[in-house]
Amino acid sequence: MAQAEALGTREPSEQEIRLVIAASSAGTIFEWYDFFIYGTLAYILKDAFYATDNETLGLLLVWSTFAVGFAFRPLGAILFGFLGDRLGRKYTFLVTVTLMGIATAGVGLIPTVDTIGMAAPIIVICLRVIQGLALGGEYGGAAIYVAEHAPPEKRGFYTSFIQASVAGGFVLSIMVVLACRALIPAEAFAAWGWRVPFLLSLILLGISLWMRLKLSESPVFQAMKAAGETSGNPFVESFTYPGNKKRIFVALFGITGVLTTIWYTAFFSGMSFLRGPMHVDDLTVEWVLLISGLIAMSFYLVVGKWSDRVGRKLPIIIGAALTLVLLFPLFWALGGLANPGLAEAARRAPVAVSGPACETDPFAELFQREQTDCGKLLETLTASGVAYSLTPGDELSLTVGGEPVAIDPAWFADAAARKAGVQAALAAHGFDFSKQRPALANVLGIIAVLLVLGMLSALTYGSVAALLSEMFPAKIRYSSMSIPYHIGAGYLGGFLPLIAGVIVASTGDIYAGLWYTWAVVAFGVVVAWWGIPGGPPRDFADD
Repeated sequence: MAQAEALGTREPSEQEIRLVIAASSAGTIFEWYDFFIYGTLAYILKDAFYATDNETLGLLLVWSTFAVGFAFRPLGAILFGFLGDRLGRKYTFLVTVTLMGIATAGVGLIPTVDTIGMAAPIIVICLRVIQGLALGGEYGGAAIYVAEHAPPEKRGFYTSFIQASVAGGFVLSIMVVLACRALIPAEAFAAWGWRVPFLLSLILLGISLWMRLKLSESPVFQAMKAAGETSGNPFVESFTYPGNKKRIFVALFGITGVLTTIWYTAFFSGMSFLRGPMHVDDLTVEWVLLISGLIAMSFYLVVGKWSDRVGRKLPIIIGAALTLVLLFPLFWALGGLANPGLAEAARRAPVAVSGPACETDPFAELFQREQTDCGKLLETLTASGVAYSLTPGDELSLTVGGEPVAIDPAWFADAAARKAGVQAALAAHGFDFSKQRPALANVLGIIAVLLVLGMLSALTYGSVAALLSEMFPAKIRYSSMSIPYHIGAGYLGGFLPLIAGVIVASTGDIYAGLWYTWAVVAFGVVVAWWGIPGGPPRDFADD
């Protein structure tokens, strides 16, 4: 590839670099906004598109549909990776951002389940598939495009804007929701106002297309095309190129598996944890996530620039190792700060359940399976954020602080009545299930915890675009980095909210879902230590 390399040595001007970074980052922000607005509004969408009064099941169904989009990301990576390596970087990610914008706006136009029945969630799933396909081609295109324009000594810093833009999409989704809340009354927002953030994606799509149409093709791709050195079949060559199988394995488990589980735990699990079992007021949750997310965006730039000096491996290893040590303590601190009364009541008046067949089945209603009375009781306690101990017994019983609680048979016929009855019984013993508005000191503490989680994410994510670009040969780079990235992000990360939710619902421990993140990161740090190239950053070279 000497001829292509020679042709691709022209260094873009500072003006070109600024335009490349701005257009790629803006498009990435908008596209991830489209993807994340669904998760940000999950608590409303469960009522709009799913006919169930079971809060736990409703949220799991929303996360299941959320995961569908991620499940199709690898297919999008294969399709658009092929096109990106064959036809070019620029026009491929023009197509992906267009698909994403149209699919997101479509979610805002779907009638609710009360209007069209089961057709509503089916249409949502189809649109999520389109979003997943589009996103499978977006990240690789934007990351490679910037990396192939950047001088080697600044590649980590320049590409870190793409990583920060992923967090920026999440932040933008929260900003739009907050703006809509300020302009639309609460009842109207729940009834129809939630559609506005989805429809706004059409405006964001127009801005993104306008910016990206100003870009020229990547100089590296232009050089390969001029030299006749583009790949004939990028997908096949990604698995036959010498040494690439190992690189793909490392990219999947040692890089993507680590960064994506930490990222979704920091942002989505943090959001769900505060809003759900901690009962924090929705507005408070959105503001703390907005503030912490905005500040955390700068961390990715710092780490990307640092990696240009120390190499890509060191930040990832440090971030992953610290996650294994700090993950549980950070969430314990988050719980104590968000709802200290709930934690104190649980210590002062521990809840104990005894009875036959005390097992929860989160999907019992969906599959028309019979849930035992004890299982229903445990499900309600978990959804309420109440820890409990479980002992076998012949009859169902509930005690709080050693005192028996009268169980009303009517609880087991209606989920809403069961929730109201259980929470009222526990409230008599000091449990507070009202919407929480933590004191200012606690809010600042919550933001500090989220910033630590954001730093852990930045350490494992900030240099990744540069690292993946450097790991693979240019002629199959789009495919080779996109496939493992989107398998890892699509399955290991995208299914995290669902898997963690099922673990919590099944065990009754609101912190148990963190074990999924811990296990993926523990395996990933071993693979990263073994497989990520050490030393100063360097361009791809055959082993």
